[in-house]
Amino acid sequence: MSTPRIAFIGGGNMAASLIGGLRAQGTPANSICASDPGEEQRNKLSAEHGIQTFASNAEAVAGADVIVLAVKPQIMQAVCRELSQHLEHAPLIVSIAAGISSESLQNWLGPQPRAIVRCMPNTPSLLGQGASGLYANARVSAEQKTHAEQLLSAVGLALWLEEEQLIDAVTAVSGSGPAYFFLLIEAMISAGEQLGLPRETASRLTLQTALGAARMACESDVGAAELRRRVTSPNGTTEAAIKAFQAGGFESLVQHAINAAAQRSAELAAQLGK
Repeated sequence: MSTPRIAFIGGGNMAASLIGGLRAQGTPANSICASDPGEEQRNKLSAEHGIQTFASNAEAVAGADVIVLAVKPQIMQAVCRELSQHLEHAPLIVSIAAGISSESLQNWLGPQPRAIVRCMPNTPSLLGQGASGLYANARVSAEQKTHAEQLLSAVGLALWLEEEQLIDAVTAVSGSGPAYFFLLIEAMISAGEQLGLPRETASRLTLQTALGAARMACESDVGAAELRRRVTSPNGTTEAAIKAFQAGGFESLVQHAINAAAQRSAELAAQLGK
């Protein structure tokens, strides 16, 4: 399969991480370009990744096989309407903007049917440890799906969804998910301080514990429930903590929180797609 020409519209942090991931996997610099209104950001992308950059979106997309829409959701409509005048060819459109449906993108990109992949990456993608959900509309070919998967896999895990509405669930679980773990980390550090640990000690212990637990869960051949059971001795300290969590409705609270995030994702999609 030949290397596609990829144009990034928007050169912010997520675009830069995707470009860096592609370059690290061996994608040639001359197969990637980016546009951004900021001269400083364009110069940074060129210096760090060796790619060509443009101030003009129209120049960036000329002849591109894949166009990655990496702009803020609030300006996506204006960007798409501008691009619609410059897409005589039939590139794959990949959107990494939250809350913008493929139907809205199609409407804004003009009357010609477009191959569109909608993605929901998360912030650990900036470290190459991302988790992304992807949805392809009916116009996306098998080869184009491969290109999209390779793009998102460059910064972590990339999983396909059969239904677009599941993007809201992905947003709630992995898109917003890092913040849930950060909140737990905050709470554990504060609890450690209240028990007398210096803040630096409580912080380092908590962060290393989070890292170690995540690695165990990722690398184990058993599920999280079994791992928890193995570390929870009867009548021990861990069991006391787990019982306290459950008495406070921990599982139902997590379910409620993730449902709230999914509902808000759907609401934003409806608002932004108008």
